[in-house]
Amino acid sequence: MKTFTYQANPARVVFGAGALAELPREIERLGARRALVLCTPEQAASAQQVADLLGDRAAGLFAKAVMHVPIETAREAREEARRLGADCAVAIGGGSTTGLGKAIALESGLPILAIPTTYAGSEMTSIYGITEAGVKKTGRDAKVLPRTVIYDPELTRTLPLSMTITSALNAIAHAAEGLYAHDGNPIIGLMAEEGIRASAAAMAPLMFDTQNIDARSDALYGAWLCGTVLGSVAMGLHHKLCHTLGGSFNLPHAETHTVVLPHALAYNAPQAPEAMARIARALRASEAAPGTSGAAPGAADAPQRLFELAKRMGAPTSLQAIGMPAAGLDRVADLAVQNPYPNPRPLERAALRAMLQRAFDGEPPQS
Repeated sequence: MKTFTYQANPARVVFGAGALAELPREIERLGARRALVLCTPEQAASAQQVADLLGDRAAGLFAKAVMHVPIETAREAREEARRLGADCAVAIGGGSTTGLGKAIALESGLPILAIPTTYAGSEMTSIYGITEAGVKKTGRDAKVLPRTVIYDPELTRTLPLSMTITSALNAIAHAAEGLYAHDGNPIIGLMAEEGIRASAAAMAPLMFDTQNIDARSDALYGAWLCGTVLGSVAMGLHHKLCHTLGGSFNLPHAETHTVVLPHALAYNAPQAPEAMARIARALRASEAAPGTSGAAPGAADAPQRLFELAKRMGAPTSLQAIGMPAAGLDRVADLAVQNPYPNPRPLERAALRAMLQRAFDGEPPQS
């Protein structure tokens, strides 16, 4: 066994159908008295439910979270928290809302309690991202890691099927890159493989019944594991590309990860055969799970399996389909090689540009 270092991130997780009812007690455990509730405009009703549950512990509601956390929104939210005298933030929603909570915590140190309603996984990481002047800047800081996470599968039942699938594939991306991260370790590897299996296994049952609470629970469990992987190791090409695409061209987060993942894995596959074998093994295990639709046709390798899984589930498979302008591909390729970072395969501008073209056109991945 190779030498490794494992550092667990501190986190309290409350998991189960109906777990939202534990919110008042969890706020009390934090020692907080005035919670600012955060959400996107679309989830204002859910946020109001949270505020009502908190009663006089709710300081107010900020319903302006958006993708990629524009710095202007972050500043406005910080000012609102200060104005209301909030001593914690409750983020209900997906990665956009959790990201906004992190932006508040980065400057103020306010503790965050996260209530995920998608499978983004951001709630399990100390990674933050803020977009300024069309560039998304990311970093890590322990103070932005949510202190408590409440996973309630009941809250994901209303997540539309299309978002369910892309969000679960986004979760798989976190775990897939963790399997070839230069600072990975055996524990993270186990979490990654199980997270991929659980996330993939949940998809087929939800295609037939979006209210299937067992499948919703599996997807949320998978997201928890995949998010833990994301928060524990360095990310490579896939996440760097997605941050550039999302921040520079305002592409939808989960859909971008869905499209890019098979191509980024194919790029790295020659230098990461063990990781690819484990990803493929997890996907095969998910296909054999009770309630799924059986084995996928063909596709023995991990990148191709993920590409076919996305197609089979009706998810987007081209950057063009999610709003990427063709004229921006050269800029993405340039940005991808500007600042070197650990990745199994060296970053070669020409090869990356060709890979981006295949992703733009919706062609199958190619090593």
